[in-house]
Amino acid sequence: MLLSIDIGNTNINFGIFKAGKLVKKYSVPTRGYTIAGIKRGLSAKLPDTAVICSVVPLATQRLSQELRRLGLSVYIIGKDIKVPVKNLYRDPKQVGLDRLVNAYAGVRLYGAPLLAVDFGTAVTFDVISKSGEYLGGMILPGLGISLEALAERTALLPKIKLEKPSEFIARDTGNSMRSGLFYGFGSLTTALSESIKKKIGKNASVILTGGSAAQIAPYCKGIYKIDLDLTLKGIFLLTKAFLGIQ
Repeated sequence: MLLSIDIGNTNINFGIFKAGKLVKKYSVPTRGYTIAGIKRGLSAKLPDTAVICSVVPLATQRLSQELRRLGLSVYIIGKDIKVPVKNLYRDPKQVGLDRLVNAYAGVRLYGAPLLAVDFGTAVTFDVISKSGEYLGGMILPGLGISLEALAERTALLPKIKLEKPSEFIARDTGNSMRSGLFYGFGSLTTALSESIKKKIGKNASVILTGGSAAQIAPYCKGIYKIDLDLTLKGIFLLTKAFLGIQ
């Protein structure tokens, strides 16, 4: 078994893989988690091996030390396991490892060319050529950050929950914000996806992933797939390829 860990800016996602299948998953906030809470949430005997993909260095250091104290062998993507994707960024080190892991997993699961759209703390568009090269992409503020910014940077707009709007042309402030967010991000995703496909191939796969993907997907048009566990699956596939863990 393998404990696959994706450390993001907002949440840490855990997945237990057994015989190649994701049999259990659990999330905790990146800030303020406890190792006891993680064990309770997974409600299973922890595997002997954990592999971490992270964009939060301090959380990586802390969690890896805690897992090693529990007796797990811990490997870190980028340090112990390299992602075998040709990275065409001008400075390859600027690309978040989660984006490369998504590219690796996306190509192996859905083929190339590929566009992976990750709705996390930020929204990232990651573009992979038909030959499997990471071409680059786009970064936008995520849905949660957008709502927070509206409330914090204006005098009269309130803090609201990230919920779907009740109407398209909204008639109250809260639903006006929600309508703008959901229909706006849906239209943006649709338009950018079509523009990118014109450059990499009209038959390119479009994969929606990340914590808000299921919420925003109904507002996107076109042909796409939803894979909420793309990063966890990518960690498993890398581990299988480089460590031989099944």
